[in-house]
Amino acid sequence: MKRPKIMTIVGTRPEAIKMAPVIREIQRAGDRFEHLLVSTAQHRQMLDQVFATFHLKPDIDLDLMIPNQSLADFASRSLTTLAHVFAEAAPDMVLVQGDTTTVMSATLAAFFQKTRVGHVEAGLRTFDRHNPFPEEVNRRIVSAAADLHFAPTERSRVNLLREGLPPESIFLTGNTIVDALGLMPLEGPFDDEALRCVPMEGRRVVMVTAHRRENHGPPLRSICQALRALAETFDDIEIVYPVHLNPNVRRAVHDDLAQLPQIHLVEPLAYADLVRLMARSYLVLTDSGGIQEEAPSFHKPVLILRETTERPEVVEAGAGRLVGTTTARIVAEASLLLCDRAEYARMSSIPNPFGDGHAAERIVSIISEVFEGSKTPSHIV
Repeated sequence: MKRPKIMTIVGTRPEAIKMAPVIREIQRAGDRFEHLLVSTAQHRQMLDQVFATFHLKPDIDLDLMIPNQSLADFASRSLTTLAHVFAEAAPDMVLVQGDTTTVMSATLAAFFQKTRVGHVEAGLRTFDRHNPFPEEVNRRIVSAAADLHFAPTERSRVNLLREGLPPESIFLTGNTIVDALGLMPLEGPFDDEALRCVPMEGRRVVMVTAHRRENHGPPLRSICQALRALAETFDDIEIVYPVHLNPNVRRAVHDDLAQLPQIHLVEPLAYADLVRLMARSYLVLTDSGGIQEEAPSFHKPVLILRETTERPEVVEAGAGRLVGTTTARIVAEASLLLCDRAEYARMSSIPNPFGDGHAAERIVSIISEVFEGSKTPSHIV
């Protein structure tokens, strides 16, 4: 019997991190599937770091990244290129994760070929088309065209049902980011020399990531001013900010923060170091979706530098708080956690609401049952 051919598409660092556990499970089931990993290299350098961390090597590397590429340019090139790849390779199913332009293009290309699409981390919504941009529209397009929807939480599942998707196509699995964290070694020194130079002994480390497109310009400047104010107010903190490679981010951050001794602007970190840094931090400030999901696993309060989040579970559970991008609000919320031990203890005691570390196993089992002809795969978290 011919093994079904599964083609996994990744283009950015978060996609690769969250797909790594799924790829490992597919590879373990090698007697059941043929698998090909395809990279669009939407984010070349940061994606390669993740491949190295998880010992993955793309079977097909499309190398589509070019400097200062626009969304339209990348979307058109990736759609056309992936359509040719799918036509030639003839996969039985295409797997995508999340809401990037790679994911949207791959889903449309597979749909045009009448190839099944499985969407990992389906159903996230802010219900604001421009926030996050372009991810909110990307994920809605993917949901309209995908065949199997792997929802990480009950709220995500309900979002998909409300949009009229067939209930039998939606599966509650948990989030694969929790699986990925379980694969990371936390002990030992940092690999990155810049991190090894940060004085952490006896200090409270504040980890920061801010790079989202909707925060470019004045919002990012406001975030930087808040970090400056925190460094000037609290003499026992060290702020560590891995700065995204996007030139719009790097220019603003380095212009505003490069000369402050308590603020450490480091290059983007390999995933293992990022996880180690999170584990050793006192507090996390981020506009990243993935870090909202990761921080609760380490019992680190997370302040979300956005106006909306498609991951409201972390806020509802009490492990995170939406603080926006205004300087005064960020300073006030961070100061509360740096000063109020009871509030810090409350937020840091919340269990991770995003899963139990077995999402990838469920996803691969569901795919197996689909190809075996079961109409209603039974794996529900």
